[in-house]
Amino acid sequence: MSTKELKQYTLEEIEKHNSPDDLWIIVDAKVYNVSRFADLHPGGAAVLLAKSIAGKDATDAFFGLHRHEVLRRPQYARLQIGTLAGETELVKPLAADALSDVPYAEPTWLASGFHSPYYTDSHRRFQKAVRKFVSEILAPEMEQCEQNGKRIGQSVVDKMSEANIHAMRLGPGKHLKGRTLMGGTVQPKEFDYFHDLIISFEYGRLGLRGSMDGLLSGGVIGLPPVLNYGSADLQARIVPDVLAGKKFICLAVSEAFAGSDVGGLQTTATVVRDNAGGKHWVVNGTKKWITNGVFADYFTTGCRVETEDGKDGGYVVLLIARGEGVETRPIKTSYSSTAGTAFVMFDNVKVPMENTIGKVGDGMRVILSNFNHERWMIVCQSARTQRLIVEECLKWANQRIVFGKPLISQAVVRSKIANMIARVEACQGWLESITHEMNNMTHEEQSDKLAGQIALLKQFITRCGREIAEDATQIFGGRGITMSGMGRLIENFHRTSPFDAILGGAEDVMGDLGVRQAVKKMPKGAKL
Repeated sequence: MSTKELKQYTLEEIEKHNSPDDLWIIVDAKVYNVSRFADLHPGGAAVLLAKSIAGKDATDAFFGLHRHEVLRRPQYARLQIGTLAGETELVKPLAADALSDVPYAEPTWLASGFHSPYYTDSHRRFQKAVRKFVSEILAPEMEQCEQNGKRIGQSVVDKMSEANIHAMRLGPGKHLKGRTLMGGTVQPKEFDYFHDLIISFEYGRLGLRGSMDGLLSGGVIGLPPVLNYGSADLQARIVPDVLAGKKFICLAVSEAFAGSDVGGLQTTATVVRDNAGGKHWVVNGTKKWITNGVFADYFTTGCRVETEDGKDGGYVVLLIARGEGVETRPIKTSYSSTAGTAFVMFDNVKVPMENTIGKVGDGMRVILSNFNHERWMIVCQSARTQRLIVEECLKWANQRIVFGKPLISQAVVRSKIANMIARVEACQGWLESITHEMNNMTHEEQSDKLAGQIALLKQFITRCGREIAEDATQIFGGRGITMSGMGRLIENFHRTSPFDAILGGAEDVMGDLGVRQAVKKMPKGAKL
């Protein structure tokens, strides 16, 4: 396809084109002929015909109303006919793997001139590769799915599988052995929780909360119990297809009767003998708010064991395949339906005994041991999205003109941004400290020593998120409550940040868990 040759025009030449039938404008040293577009302008032709716009440099006016991405859309890019003589564009799109130069827009370890004890060259190579993959492959799909609510396309799932992203999101472990990770950017034996964190950070950087969960996060929390407690036969049947993106799995624990109160589960599993003398489980009950449940093939399900005489036999976790007696219905929530949030019904569902995950009666341990990584993943994404919101506010406050001055000249705005930065950096520091401990502990040690810390970390980061969302909305004003345009990322975060505060355990429950874990370890001789 041939590229249109662009001429150079002087300001004097451009100023002559200021009428309804012959209308040019300048935006960032680029000259646009908007004569035919004027009547199609969302704000009406009068906006473009204003004396300060028609035939003039409209850069400041444009960036006061639109994001730079608008100029890159094909229908608007083709309106460009030339450039302003002697000038060059100032605002340029970043390369797919590039870092932002905006202060605090990137974690400190990625900022020029700063250092960190946690990250190596392996992490830097990996971050660059993941950002490029997310920008080129995932971002366009996520933007589309966030709006239309459809499941992520299978072609994108396949590309994620090829890069082994599904496997890497489960964290380091034996499941990575023999796999080529991100095209060989990192070896399985060197992959650690900071590599895992980087993936969540690059997802969070896009600020599309529903799509983040739509990127098969159900598998991140639904497959680990199979890997950690399932039999070799169960793993052989389930794991390969899930990691290959051929089958989808989710975690089915939450119920309308029991949200954060896992011990209040009412879904029952009863052992039933058949005529041939064999045994199987029969499951009855419902699950609610199940991420990816709408399109899941498998449900890692927490159940209360009901013995033949109707007594309580503790808890058990079962791998239930979609089939007869399993029905799912979408739940409309305040974030995108692309996440596949579901109400799940089990009606006399027969489940093979070999689909039991862990020991019968020990299901609560299986469920609770899975929470640490889930909560950690949630706060990774939240912390990175909060940083994105800080970047958006810094950009907007510098380009927005109010009362004849940039918005950043207002002391109250600087104060809000200062508090936002402080929260983001505090979140980053605590998160990296705990991630370092995860790298140096076994799964059992993490369950013992980090459950309380991760719970408190989640409470802290998600509360910071709500405060940042409120401050950002005030800075953006009406744009911060508009789902499109300049403040769309602010609106999305303000509307969806409560998900981070609820999913994986509500804030008050997290705080209580953290303190109870601390009380358990209080030495008897600790007195004032």
